[in-house]
Amino acid sequence: MTFVDQVPSAVELQHVRYLFTDIDDTLTTEGKLLPQTYNALWDLSRAGISVVPVTGGSAGWCEHIVRAWPVAAVIGESGAYAVTRRSGAVVFDYWEDGALQGERQRRHLQAIEGLISKKGRTFKIAHDQVFRLADVAIDIQGHDAGAVEELASEIRGMGGTVAISSIHINTWIGGYDKRAMSERLLTGMFGVDPAELPSVTAFVGDSRNDASMFGFIRNSFGVSNILPVLPHLQHVPKWISAQPAGLGFADIAITILNARATGKLPASSR
Repeated sequence: MTFVDQVPSAVELQHVRYLFTDIDDTLTTEGKLLPQTYNALWDLSRAGISVVPVTGGSAGWCEHIVRAWPVAAVIGESGAYAVTRRSGAVVFDYWEDGALQGERQRRHLQAIEGLISKKGRTFKIAHDQVFRLADVAIDIQGHDAGAVEELASEIRGMGGTVAISSIHINTWIGGYDKRAMSERLLTGMFGVDPAELPSVTAFVGDSRNDASMFGFIRNSFGVSNILPVLPHLQHVPKWISAQPAGLGFADIAITILNARATGKLPASSR
């Protein structure tokens, strides 16, 4: 368990009860969920820590996760809804009316398809768009940063909200994001006192679309693959694991569990 620069103290983490986390390149490693990472999710759950993935991923992805993984909820499509299981049933709680968000998505998708088809652009709508309920995802892997920024700027000019992850431009129409839905979930569904939020929550992320969560949650972590994008973030993680992606998440999980169980953390850093 090593960290870049600062090392968290047990005092800061010993009351954590809710761990929010990005998925792509934070939980997953080159698209796969490593056994160390999956075991870490179970260890956290068994210790009484509610894990909540917060992702730009599609509704289909969220449905699977809340059924098969040891998580308390999933926030999907960058905050469009929270997904939970209640009495064995999967329930979607939308930021607004689900039908309204769906109609906005339909119109926005048409506009985005027109935008990326002009001038021979090579961007493509993500293959999982058919499983999305509220946003539009555009694949960006293989495209240089300048082209991604140009497209993102044009989408903003059309009135769309934009979040850029390690794999997608996610865009939608609506006044929500990862932070807004996380706060609603914590205070509304989980009943957490707002005064307790700083001490009982933690977050792990890796990319630009996690900046709002780094600003919202005091106990914020990055995995090492976030280092190249730090200069582009309005809010940065307080601590950064020396390990990348899913291995970094597993190390962070151990750090939090050790703080809860023994009040002791390693003093090592890189």
